[in-house]
This record gives sequence, structure tokens and C-alpha cells, in this order.
Amino acid sequence: MDMLDRDGLTECEFLEQYRAGDFERPSVAADMVIFTVTDSEADSYRKLPEKELRILLIRRGGHPFLGKWALPGGFVRPNETTEQAAARELREETGVDNVYLEQLYTFSDIGRDPRTWVMSCSYMALINSDQLELKAGDDAAEAAWFKLSYRLLRERKELVEDGYVKTLEYELKLSSEGEELSAVVARTVTARATSTGTDYSIVSNDGLAFDHAKIIACAIERLRGKVNYTDIALHLMPKLFTLTELQQVYEVIMDKELLKAAFRRKVADLVTETDHYTENAGHRPSRLYRRNLEDSR
Repeated sequence: MDMLDRDGLTECEFLEQYRAGDFERPSVAADMVIFTVTDSEADSYRKLPEKELRILLIRRGGHPFLGKWALPGGFVRPNETTEQAAARELREETGVDNVYLEQLYTFSDIGRDPRTWVMSCSYMALINSDQLELKAGDDAAEAAWFKLSYRLLRERKELVEDGYVKTLEYELKLSSEGEELSAVVARTVTARATSTGTDYSIVSNDGLAFDHAKIIACAIERLRGKVNYTDIALHLMPKLFTLTELQQVYEVIMDKELLKAAFRRKVADLVTETDHYTENAGHRPSRLYRRNLEDSR
């Protein structure tokens, strides 16, 4: 027997008279934080090039935020999930598919988009720079890879009745061929006896559209956190690489130098040595490694 609701309706009867238009509904977007690591130009052919962490930004070709830089993304279509929309946007903007992709967070602050109520289901992707085929979508004027810096400016901690509130302010800097963007993002950690939580807010912003500075900060924190206990950094590497190159990638993500011996112990189970060596003129040949797929985490 079908169950009846408080109005005496079966589920079938309820659905027949249900009108979705009676309720205000948000638009849903999928925004992408796409990371890659590139080589900077070395001062000497004998010196190894340094690594640079970069993200893809799109200069908006229409209102709102006309001319401002934004994360690649777009509205989710009726026939796709948010993850399918993210994968589609990734493919359209970079020409690559089947790369590391994970959901970050859903951003739903009131007023985050001046057009209407828009929720952003954000994603993080990691791409080996050798795979890239950069292009801008239909709604963008141009696309560019921006070098990224994210560093702690100040920290304060306030005790509350059953715990504490800690606020850390970070300076986000983005640069690409004369374009300089910046923002200060606050990460507030609330720790109470019964619950904990983390919230991001934009203190200042120069050049980035929407609340994308906050989404970028969230992605960097996620990437830095997962580097410590997973093999996530290996998704930024080519098929073959040296341990020095891998250490450089870890260092540019974490924004700190690592001890060589400790690092090699840390990644020993994540990589497998090959019989191949580098052939760069001016450098002593170094053994090449590959990702240990059997230990992928």
C-alpha cells in the first residue's frame, strides 16, 4: 500500500502536482583550479631550471567583471553532473582529458555573482605541462598560465569560551607576461568542544573576478595538505623524471626547501627507478624514475 503524506497524497500524486517553479532555484557553475608546474629559464646551461607552480586563468570577454581574470568554468548543463561539467570545461580550455580531478568545495555565499543566485561547485585538476594545448573558450577574451605565490602574512588567535578562533591571512600573487594580480585571503579556523570548521574570506582583491581568490586559496591549501600523505604531486610530473625534479615540485608546492635525504626516504615507495638517464649537455647524467602505479594512493 502506498504511503500518504499529510495532505493525503501518494508519492505519484504529489509528483504530478509538484511545480518546481514555485521555488527559487540557484544556477550551478563548475569552476576549475587547474595546476601545472613549468620550468623557469636557467641562467646557465649548467644550472638546472627552477620549477614554477602555475594556474590557468581566463580573461573575461563579457559582463560581469569584463576584462578581469577568472578561473575557467561555466554553468552545469541539464544533462550532466558537476563533475562531467568540470571535465568538459577542462577539455575545452586545455585540450586534455583523463587527468587528476577532484572536487574541492561548494561556494554558495549570497551575492558571490552579481547576476543572480549562483553556486559554484569547484574542482582541482593537476596537469603535466607537456600535455597542454591552451585555448580560450567562447566566453573568454584570452587564456594564460599565471605563476602563483601564496604566503602567510599574519596570524592571530582568539580564545573563546569552549575553544579558540585562529585567523591566518595569506597574500596571493599571480603574474603572467606583465599582468600582476593580487589578493589577501583570510582562513579562519574555529575549534570548539563540539565542532570545528574552516572558512575563507577575501580581505582585499586586485584583478580577480567573483570570489575566485577564495577558491584558489582553498585549492592551494588542499594541494599542500595532500602532498604530505599522498602521491598527488606525481600527477604534475612527466612519464620519466629525476628525483631532483620531483623534489623541486614538492618544494614549489610547499614553498619551502626540503632536505634531500629525508625527501628521498619519503618518496621511496612512490617511485620506481628505470634504466634510463638524462642526456642534458653540461650535466652529469641522472637516473630517471617513474610513478609507482602499484603504490598509487
